[in-house]
Amino acid sequence: MTTEANDRLRARAARHAALADPTRLRIVDLLTLGDFSPTELQDELGMSSNLLAHHLRALEEAGLATRHRSEADKRRSYLRLAAGALEGLVPGVEYNAGSVLFVCTRNSARSQLAAALWRQVSDIPTASAGTHPADRIARGAIEAARRHGLDLPDHPPNTLDRRALEEGLVVTVCDSAHEELAGRGDVHWSVPDPLRLGTDEAFEMAFEDLAQRISGFVPRVLAKY
Repeated sequence: MTTEANDRLRARAARHAALADPTRLRIVDLLTLGDFSPTELQDELGMSSNLLAHHLRALEEAGLATRHRSEADKRRSYLRLAAGALEGLVPGVEYNAGSVLFVCTRNSARSQLAAALWRQVSDIPTASAGTHPADRIARGAIEAARRHGLDLPDHPPNTLDRRALEEGLVVTVCDSAHEELAGRGDVHWSVPDPLRLGTDEAFEMAFEDLAQRISGFVPRVLAKY
């Protein structure tokens, strides 16, 4: 880890530590709405001035809040949320990718759904493949995609091209493929196989799981040109 990356990590840790206290988290919630004087915060939180001062000092030292004097009553001060206070609390960009390859064992459900979902939210090219592809895409996967307005063409699953493991960002979406590849994938999502139950509910759960993961993952991947 570089010195710069380590410094960023320490700064994030300090802010997380400051926000770990419920009172300080509530103060930050209030400051996202507007500026407050210490007296106003006392009234809002119902605590002593000494205890409030302790919490405000912790927020200021962590770079989450700043204060300034009132332009009217110079004896009065206001707390405000520091510029960029909440940036970096969620992990930032982790990968630069020219393409994203979703891999499962049979390329009949999870990896197909993942690629379809990715195309909806990212311009980075994507594909899917299987380590031991099936003859066709599972009907349950096609129907689950259609319920959500996604077109999942009924074409034969793809065989994993081993060269693709070196060329793009590889995301395994089943445990069998991940373990078979022995860590050659970049990211692993342990999504239960909907084919084990074969029900609409099972495919729906797999779809929702993948949709949630992709929503959180897309901001962490930038296109590599």
